[in-house]
Amino acid sequence: MDNKGFNAKEVSERIIKWIRDYFETTASPDTKAVIGISGGKDSSVAAALCVKALGKERVLGVLMPQGEQPDIDYSRRVVGFLGMDSITVNIGETVSTFMGELAKHIEPTRQAQVNTPARIRMTTLYAVAACCGGRVVNTCNLSEDWVGYSTKYGDAAGDFSVLSDLTVTEVLQVGDEIGMPYDIVHKVPIDGLSGKSDEENLGFTYAALDRYIRGLDDLSSQPELKSRIDKLHAANLHKLRLMPKFEL
Repeated sequence: MDNKGFNAKEVSERIIKWIRDYFETTASPDTKAVIGISGGKDSSVAAALCVKALGKERVLGVLMPQGEQPDIDYSRRVVGFLGMDSITVNIGETVSTFMGELAKHIEPTRQAQVNTPARIRMTTLYAVAACCGGRVVNTCNLSEDWVGYSTKYGDAAGDFSVLSDLTVTEVLQVGDEIGMPYDIVHKVPIDGLSGKSDEENLGFTYAALDRYIRGLDDLSSQPELKSRIDKLHAANLHKLRLMPKFEL
């Protein structure tokens, strides 16, 4: 995407300052940033920004494979590259036990099978944060949030959000700017269940979505794509808004 108005260096510096200010004004000096490390671009870039803002001793990475994770080496490379501490909590047995118990009472749908591991991972992050006195990092980006490509109370949760105002294209630029390994930042994200990439599941590229979000392409020449993106955005706004409540 040709977004000439985006300055990755300036934005990186602003994010680092924002993280530092957030912790200085809302947390004690020894509070850690607790972050799930998937080995993908978002968690890697978010972790790097936290390390630059707080120092590696105040960032704790949590690896959460579900049984055997083929690309777990990417996660290990991230924490090794950044020099941060990490722990590994395998959620495989937890997911299996829970889904087995659920199946005794109701047939698990595909949505339940997809979203439950993400929610168990977020539960794990908050448990770790409770043990070490930490704040959980949300690693979602604007593009995924825009079309609801996240799990409510799963990866969409967190105590503070580092990348949620940046498109995928901009996250990649920030990752390159702060010196993260190219193959980690630009690794094609796979959903881990169907074997398909995020873009294959969505039915369009992040580049096209990002141009639309930033007003660089109104998609007037692709009305079906525009309609699909608009419908996804409208249908998933509930993930971004406060829970509706009855008011007296």
